[in-house]
Amino acid sequence: MAAIIQGIGAATALTSASSLDTKKAFFSNSRRSLSVGAERKGRTFVVRSDGGLSYGLNGRGGRAEQLITNAVATKEDTAAASTSLKPGHELLLFEALREGLEEEMDRDPAVCVMGEDVGHYGGSYKVTKGLAPKYGDLRVLDTPIAENSFTGMGIGAAMTGLRPVIEGMNMGFLLLAFNQISNNCGMLHYTSGGQFKIPVVIRGPGGVGRQLGAEHSQRLESYFQSIPGIQMVACSTPYNAKGLMKAAIRSDNPVILFEHVLLYNLKERIPDEEYVLNLEEAEMVRPGEHVTILTYSRMRYHVMQAAKTLVNKGYDPEVIDIRSLKPFDLHTIGNSVKKTHRVLIVEECMRTGGIGASLTAAITENFHDYLDAPIICLSSQDVPTPYAGTLENWTVVQPPQIVTAVEQLCQ
Repeated sequence: MAAIIQGIGAATALTSASSLDTKKAFFSNSRRSLSVGAERKGRTFVVRSDGGLSYGLNGRGGRAEQLITNAVATKEDTAAASTSLKPGHELLLFEALREGLEEEMDRDPAVCVMGEDVGHYGGSYKVTKGLAPKYGDLRVLDTPIAENSFTGMGIGAAMTGLRPVIEGMNMGFLLLAFNQISNNCGMLHYTSGGQFKIPVVIRGPGGVGRQLGAEHSQRLESYFQSIPGIQMVACSTPYNAKGLMKAAIRSDNPVILFEHVLLYNLKERIPDEEYVLNLEEAEMVRPGEHVTILTYSRMRYHVMQAAKTLVNKGYDPEVIDIRSLKPFDLHTIGNSVKKTHRVLIVEECMRTGGIGASLTAAITENFHDYLDAPIICLSSQDVPTPYAGTLENWTVVQPPQIVTAVEQLCQ
């Protein structure tokens, strides 16, 4: 098959490095004492990159939980409010992914796309809409419902010199291709003695959506993070979605790009000129002094909602979107930890064996002496995601829980 393709040319778990009980134990060598204050339902919506909500249709029914609205302007809000004055063009996140993919297909004829319904239907979330008429059915290849087969075909095509972009209609379906991703995609460069490169991108929607059920609400970051030889990134804005897509396609390493199903309708103004982001670099979302909050994907917006309330209460949180899930950007993370001495991790991944657990271990190993308090990790519950909307919300971290965790860290 590779030759053929080549020819084509609640409760959310609140955990910490030491348990948070009523004694609220902290490290005894605390460097500072902070003097700060102590103390659901709507229509479908579009989330703006500044964390605000625009109500309207998003192509899928459901209810939006009520987020915290009483807040003063934060440092990030001022910048976000002026984005409409910046040069460039506005795109939804799925359109930014498409634009990045299209630019790379124009630039390099070796780039091709394959997956279920990626052709004339345009993909389940329209990321590949319009590409089949432009590039033809051979570069935008519709496949049967056979994830293991077409993922293996894409890996074989990458071995022969192409740069396939493999779409999983839902990231949960890629569990059917786990053997190809783990034993071939991540390892063939090593096991071949460097004879083969595997420049393949595996991407698709995942995360907890709006009553999609347990099987369609998978977060596979924890499944794939232990595979040697694979890079993982998660986009959260139209800007970084396009930049990470282009960087992933150009990389000679296999890259898994995680997209959240609820962020596709997020709108942002992005530059007209070409740009490519670093696959191993975190993004400083909001500078602060009191606590470092590490997050990614959809939880970035829950954190920013909580940050508004925290500012009202007198706290100054530093928010970092880690973006690179493997490897971690320990330079950016470390500099923040050395400044704030307190760390809160907020993720939608599962509590056991998730990204937060790996991040906690990395920070403890490298920056233990800079911590004034145990690391707190807010994660999703270790349960299948319920179909009922109310129960579904209980399994995922919500802004009030983030506020409470910061108050516990900083008292």
